[in-house]
Formats: sequence, C-alpha cells, structure tokens
Amino acid sequence: MHLVDIGANLTHDSFDHDRDDVLRRARDAGVARMIVTGASREHSPKALELARAHPGVLYATAGVHPHHAVEYTDECDAELRALHAHPEVVAVGECGLDYFRDFSPRPAQRKAFERQLQLAAETGKPLFLHQRDAHGDFIAMMKDFDGRLGPAVVHCFTGTRDELFDYLDRDWHVGITGWLCDERRGLHLRELVRSIPDNRLMIETDAPYLLPRTVRPQPSHRRNEPMYLAHIVEELARDRDEDVATTAARTTATARAFFGLPD
Repeated sequence: MHLVDIGANLTHDSFDHDRDDVLRRARDAGVARMIVTGASREHSPKALELARAHPGVLYATAGVHPHHAVEYTDECDAELRALHAHPEVVAVGECGLDYFRDFSPRPAQRKAFERQLQLAAETGKPLFLHQRDAHGDFIAMMKDFDGRLGPAVVHCFTGTRDELFDYLDRDWHVGITGWLCDERRGLHLRELVRSIPDNRLMIETDAPYLLPRTVRPQPSHRRNEPMYLAHIVEELARDRDEDVATTAARTTATARAFFGLPD
C-alpha cells in the first residue's frame, strides 16, 4: 500500500522523543506521505519546519483551530499568510467551529473562521475543516463564501447522516479516522461510509489522538501514530465491501488530487 495520512499532529510533544522512529514505522506500514496539521499560532510554523525537513514525505497545513480562536489577531493573520507563501503548506486550517467544548468564545471562533475562509479564498488553497456541534453556523459561514473557495475536506468526520449529505451535496471531501473503530461512538459510521463517493473519501489518523480501539495488541501508551492508518483502511474497506488494495488506491489518489501532491 501507498497511503496518505491527511491529518497527523506530528508537532505534538508526545512525538518529541521518537519522531524519526514514528516516521520509519509509518513508512514500513505503507504510509508514503503525511499531512502535518497546523492548528495554532505555535504549531503551524512547526508543521512547516517538519515538512521542509522531510521533503516529498511530509507536507503541512497552516491555520488556527477553533479551540485557539482567541489567538487570531492581525499579527497571527500576517504570520499565517507568510506560512502560506511556502509550497510545502498545502491547505488552510485546521479551522472551523467547535461548540462542543467552547474552549474559545463562539464569537471569537466565528471571527477566526471567517478570516481563514478569506485567506483560503485569496490563496486558492484547499480548506482543512473542523466542525463539532456547530453544523448550522458552519454551513451558513461557508455559504457566505460560495463561489470563492477551492476544495474543502471536513476532517475527522463523526457526524450524522444529514450532516454527511450536506457536505457531499456541496462537493466537499470527508476525512475518516479511527473513530470508525470505536464501538461506543462510531458504529453509525460503519454504515455511513458506504455513501461517500470514491473521489470524496480520504483517510487520516489524527495522531496522537483517536487510537483505533480495534488495534491488537493495544499499545500501553495509548498514543496513536500514522502507522495505524493501515489498520483504518482495512476496517474501512470491510465496511465499504471493497478489497483493501482498492480502498487504499482510491483514497490515495483522492488525497493526491486534493492536496496537489506529486505522483
């Protein structure tokens, strides 16, 4: 397999002691490329730094997650624009709305999201999106930019059937994680993933979060890492009644086209 992990938080400090080993294990498991998520003012530059240190293997996004929306100042906006001048930065985000935890006030979330939508409209880069318990406002804000945005992926999709079809009706892409493997919260995804067209489906680990609960043996540290993408694609293939090689090839082709990665 030659897989693309479209969302891995490899700047997380849990990887500081063995990041090179993590990349080696990913490569050995068939993960050819990884998109390093930039989700804050602190970590977006680090994502670019990692991508530049591993050309052709790692790429980066640059953005501000709704949890960090209060840090989105004019200075932050200027910093993000400078990051997006680099070709290794292939998407705007992670950005969006999160009303589940409300770590930033909702008005601050909407303001930060709007500014990043404007950045995506100006750069033409794809959007790497986050939405949790904020579907109505999320859709409304995206509609305000109709006709001005490039492709978009709703990363780590965990939502309802209605939410999924709202996204697909707007030709957005969908990222599936190890949440699929969670018998407590992810069982509904087993059925929903059948409805995602081949050219709209991508896969991701969201490492170090969301270790698939069906991985055996479970690592004692409970840290997720990109090598487990191979496990996710196996589970996804089973749920879509496809062979693993087909699901792997299709999700990889879709990711390459979406992020403009070389063959």
